[in-house]
Amino acid sequence: MPEHDPPQCAPDIGEAAAGDERDRFPLGASATIAELAGDPHPLLRRLRTREPVSWLPALGGWLVTRHDLALRVMRDSETFTVDDPRFSTARVVGPSMLSLDGAAHRRHRDPFTQAFRGADANALLESFAVATADRLVAEVRADGRAELRRSLAGPLAVAVVAEVLGLADTEPAVILAWYDAIVSAVTTLSADASRGGATRAMSEGGEASEAGEASEAGEPSEAGEPSEAGEASGGAASADAISAGGATSAGASYRVGREAFAALRASIETAIGQPGASSLLAAAAGTGGLSTDDVVSNAAVLMFGGIETTEGMICNAILHLLSHPEQLSLVVADRSLLPGAIEESLRLEPSAAVVDRYATADTPLAAARIRRGDLVIVSIAAANRDPAVFTNPDRFDIRRENARQNLGFARGPHFCPGAQLARIETQAAIEAIADQLPGLRLDQAQPSLIRGLVFRKPPALHVCWTP
Repeated sequence: MPEHDPPQCAPDIGEAAAGDERDRFPLGASATIAELAGDPHPLLRRLRTREPVSWLPALGGWLVTRHDLALRVMRDSETFTVDDPRFSTARVVGPSMLSLDGAAHRRHRDPFTQAFRGADANALLESFAVATADRLVAEVRADGRAELRRSLAGPLAVAVVAEVLGLADTEPAVILAWYDAIVSAVTTLSADASRGGATRAMSEGGEASEAGEASEAGEPSEAGEPSEAGEASGGAASADAISAGGATSAGASYRVGREAFAALRASIETAIGQPGASSLLAAAAGTGGLSTDDVVSNAAVLMFGGIETTEGMICNAILHLLSHPEQLSLVVADRSLLPGAIEESLRLEPSAAVVDRYATADTPLAAARIRRGDLVIVSIAAANRDPAVFTNPDRFDIRRENARQNLGFARGPHFCPGAQLARIETQAAIEAIADQLPGLRLDQAQPSLIRGLVFRKPPALHVCWTP
């Protein structure tokens, strides 16, 4: 998963300078949160063509929309870092692979990539995901209709996260409660820090997704670090936006989040301390390179990405296939097309739409003069529709040959270590509904639309079938 935090006001751009930037980037100056959170693609298309690096006052930072420039920012962690005190997640859960760069980042990340890279571990998790998806679909099969975000995608993501963390005996509702409280604390701190700007929780890197394999400084040899949190499965408050004037004060929210993190920590310590503990988290802890604090902080990061972005990835893929019945028929008839369909869905609508970086030095990027300390936001959603890379980029094409060039799992040192597991879960969910729900189709009476500023997915995915 890619890492995320809220857009911040750039510290080195004063009022006059900000006015100059608005004059130089009129498209960015006129962009609104509503545009970016609803259907952002027409705006992103214009920005990519005319202002590929643009200053957006609505976000308090630079937005990068071209594929080649997005790669440059994500690969250059010396110039564009996640290691910045404005990153609120570290204030709640402590330093982790999500909020560090350089040698410290590698020390936190490497034990997890080693644990997730093993063929045996992936095989066990794949078997678990398939069995869980089959069970969840069987539970609604006789009903003839369902809302698949809460009945399939969310519960599947939570179950797999629990398995990865060695918390299989913990009730899903408890895990979600921890998740919600920690995310709320991060989001409230972010809203306070941005002083009324658009609030985005945990958007800082790429790392919060799940578990897979990585090579060449974290990039895939054709695989895929974690992203972070937005809405919890089951209906918690959105982390894309939070009212700064809500009843819960920042201090109270922070205390509740820390209490939830303490409860998570106690459960993690128990899980990894048991003789013969075999979870992937226990394997990472067993390498000896991380303290208990480190293990728990990174467990929280894995929880963020494993729930939020994977749930969205599953929902988006199902929605894309059901919205294109002819391509769904191809997949049903030939399951070898399914991995390509999943990759194409991730390209067309990545569940984590942006990743954030902070400039460590003054640097030019396209026509922009980025200053040290500026927030630089990479639009994965825009880069994934760059016509210089993808022909007919707005078209959903499950046979697209270069779909894996999408940036949905980020790139560079913060490439999502859980990319392969997220793919496994998405495939398991689609195969379960294809096998068990004949005549599956969207419920036209309850339309499903993908939306969200940072994390994009349908708030609900209503479907029906022939029971």
